[in-house]
Parts: sequence; structure tokens; C-alpha cells
Amino acid sequence: MTKDEISTKNETSIFIQKNSVAIRIWHWLTFLTIISLFVTVLMASTALNPRKNIAEVQNALKEKGVIVSNEQAWAVSHMYDDKMWDFHKILGFALTFLFLSRIVIEGTQPKKEKVNFRIKNALAAFRQPGQDKKELKHYLLVKGSYFAFYLLLLAMVGTGLVIAFGSDLGISGPVRHSVKEAHGVFQYGFYTFVAAHLIGVVVADLGKAKGVVSGMINGGK
Repeated sequence: MTKDEISTKNETSIFIQKNSVAIRIWHWLTFLTIISLFVTVLMASTALNPRKNIAEVQNALKEKGVIVSNEQAWAVSHMYDDKMWDFHKILGFALTFLFLSRIVIEGTQPKKEKVNFRIKNALAAFRQPGQDKKELKHYLLVKGSYFAFYLLLLAMVGTGLVIAFGSDLGISGPVRHSVKEAHGVFQYGFYTFVAAHLIGVVVADLGKAKGVVSGMINGGK
């Protein structure tokens, strides 16, 4: 076994790996962007939902002696909802940049830190006797889930760009509507992955893979 190969014969979990500065910065920027996107969706769908604020706008204006129709109250309440979605769009552009930068970062990573290299090493170790097959299966499952995440990220970014620029590109209304519906469906898988990842990382850090969280801060071993 070479020094680059994975082994589960020692007490250190294979999940404890070295992370470059670029990966660490990308990870935390992506995390903050995704959380911010989730907050904008949550706010726009609840507190700033125009349909839920029509009565409040009417009541507030009525106290000032102004009577407005549902349509007029809708226009006022919708204004703040639009501002939140505009901020959501900006965050979407940031996520697009982060997605593209991840591709560039992967191409410039040291060989031993590339995802493909680590997966190949794990597969090679899995075929060797005396290895912890259970942990290796778990490792490969986690790495495989990252590919699913990147596919979801691509879907979110792609559909988001169509929503943002579809009209300017001459894409028909029905197509843009379908893309928007798909974008809404993809987000559930996207947020589910993030939640599962957070839970999984915490559980791992409390178990055999202690230090996996700090490794994404200080770079790991």
C-alpha cells in the first residue's frame, strides 16, 4: 500500500482528510449562500407573502382614513415581496459563480485531494482484505451523495438562470412556467440534502470521525 492509498486499519477515520484553503473557503461561502437563499424563500412565502398581507395593509391605511381596494393593497404588499425575490436572485447569481468556481477548484486541486482520486482509492481499499468494509461503504455512499448534490446544484442554477433571463432570451411563457415549477421541486431535494449533510457531519464528529468539522476550518490532517 502506498502512502496515497486509503487504509481503515488504524484508528483514524477515512473521513478525516486534508482540505485545501480554496475548498474550505468555497465550502463556507456556499453554506452561507444556501442558508441565505433558504431564508429568502421562507420570508417571501410567509411573512412577506402578498396574499397574507392584503388585510394588514388595508387595516393600516384605514386607521389613517384611507380606504383601498384589494388590488391596491396587493400592489403595496407585493412591493416588499418583490424586493425579497430580487435579493434571492442576487444570491442565485452568487450560487452560480460558486458552482462554476467549484469546477475550477477541482481542476487545480493537488492529485491526492481530488474527489475522483479519493473515490478510486476507497474502491481499491474496499477490495483489499482486512479493511473496514462498513466504513468504506459509508465513505463511498457519502462521496456518491456529493455527486447527487452537484447535479441538484446544476439543476437549481440552470433553472434559476432560465427564470432570470428566459424572457430576454425569448423563451415562451409556458416553458418558463414549467422551468419555474421544476426549480421549486428541485429546491426540496436541495434543502433536504443540506439538512441531511449537517446531521450526518455532526453525528460523525461526535463518533469515530471526530475532527471532521474542524478539518473544514483548519484544513484537517
